[in-house]
Amino acid sequence: MRPSAELPLTLDREGGGPLAGQLAAQLRAAMAGGRLAPGERLASTRALAVQLGISRTVVSNAYLQLLAEGWVEGRQGSGTYVAGGARAAGAGAAAAGPAGAVTGNGRAALAAGGPAAGAGVATASSGGVAVAGAGVATASSGGAAAASGDVLAASGDVLALSQDDPVLGEGDPAAGKDDPAGEPPLIDLRPGRPWTAGIDAAAWRRAWRAASRATPSAWPAAAGLPELRQALASYLRRSRGVCCSPAQVLITRGVAGGLGRLAQALVSPGDRVGVEEPGYPAARAVFAAFGARVVPCRADEHGLVTSELPGGLRMVYTTPAHQYPLGGRLPVPRRQELVAWARATGTLIVEDDYDSEFRYDVAPLPTLYGLGPDVVAYLGTTSKTLTPALGLGWLVASAGLVRRLAQTGLGLGERVPEPGQRALLALLASGDLERHIWRMRHEYARRRAALVAALGAASRPAGRDDKAGPAGGQGRQRRSGPGTGVVLLGDTAGMHLVLELPPGTACRAAAAARQAGVAAATLDRYYAGTPAREGLVLGYGQATTGQIEQACGILLGVLAGLQPG
Repeated sequence: MRPSAELPLTLDREGGGPLAGQLAAQLRAAMAGGRLAPGERLASTRALAVQLGISRTVVSNAYLQLLAEGWVEGRQGSGTYVAGGARAAGAGAAAAGPAGAVTGNGRAALAAGGPAAGAGVATASSGGVAVAGAGVATASSGGAAAASGDVLAASGDVLALSQDDPVLGEGDPAAGKDDPAGEPPLIDLRPGRPWTAGIDAAAWRRAWRAASRATPSAWPAAAGLPELRQALASYLRRSRGVCCSPAQVLITRGVAGGLGRLAQALVSPGDRVGVEEPGYPAARAVFAAFGARVVPCRADEHGLVTSELPGGLRMVYTTPAHQYPLGGRLPVPRRQELVAWARATGTLIVEDDYDSEFRYDVAPLPTLYGLGPDVVAYLGTTSKTLTPALGLGWLVASAGLVRRLAQTGLGLGERVPEPGQRALLALLASGDLERHIWRMRHEYARRRAALVAALGAASRPAGRDDKAGPAGGQGRQRRSGPGTGVVLLGDTAGMHLVLELPPGTACRAAAAARQAGVAAATLDRYYAGTPAREGLVLGYGQATTGQIEQACGILLGVLAGLQPG
């Protein structure tokens, strides 16, 4: 392991401002000035605290600020390193300072709704691909990165954790551990898998301690704990502009649980239910299990094609914030058209807002529920923001429909475990959930940028079709290089991108990549019928930036071997 960098650092304890802010400013200046080079390892939090004669918490707070700005990155079990491109990205930012200074209590605050400065905004890669989101994120309402006495697991690979620091996520196959069978380490680029090692362990423990102190209810509340419904109503109003009362909130077993409740109560055998094509396979499975006739409804790179919706649907399922899996956001005209169509036809819109928290360029578009609360049932989940293991979600609809769904579930003996509800309530009440989302927004933005840059580095721009959005943003980007016809699909948001490939190559590419140690999903599994596109769905929730770069090199090599030059 390379030794950590040593710098002459001095702190003014007599009026020079918060110590964490002073330390962050000096390290930032060293990186901008070239005294700390990209890839250089910083001292561990413990070692630097001893060197300066300060609390380890002060060092952790300074590193957390630099992490949020994109100056540094973590590497699991190794430490904290100067991020690639930090000097160029922040040449003018060091003097100006970050968008949110480290305050006396160690909280790095961003202006609500404003972009984070410091690490830079969308920058074009050498291949002509804009690396959007490298340091762009919008703070959630009241969002702040907590830096208490606990060392926060906040970077891509655990903040400032060298070998003498605690390590989270031991045994995670995505961390590159050797397989017991002797197979090569597996880099997991499958979609839908959040970085659970990034959860602040201290906050997680606090939440479950709070849950354990509560006396179990004699009989479960049919719609969920009243206090959690109240907290979620407040959270959704702050984070997504969803105005609802607690009586309009139903606690569910995730999105699939919400879909099951809707199908139980509203779908009769033979009813036609529309699902995006390509779309979420579990949604098709849930509706089919309750006897619905699932009708594929075409989605393009912008989302559901509302002008082609068929008649006679009982409900239609859609992912407008970030279409799954193609990755577009539904434009406002289509949203308005969809709501008007639902009112005219009496169809219920089921809006899955599954990863709307993670946007890296602009603020999220308004929810469909906000445009038409009379015709929309809104679904949310903790599966992407925290972990699928928690198994919690929510449904927002009219109070009458919520009562009906609650009684339907209770009559069938379906209950959402109360301890998990109380843990989520504690995370909301303390602000820990929003702080976690704030950190993950920055982390996933860096990982997305690494994926786009790595796939674009080996190619040159070959033009975009007429529907392409700005580079790095919504739309499709066609490029040449390892083979003509390679297209990146996906908005500057979420936790995955689609690498569209020529016909007959996706399954072979996925199999060859798996043999080389990279796991990726193929696009065909998201189609109910004959796939209209082929490609790989590449998630960046589980892989570190270094693993992403390594995996993209493998993928490009695989594609070069599969396609004639």
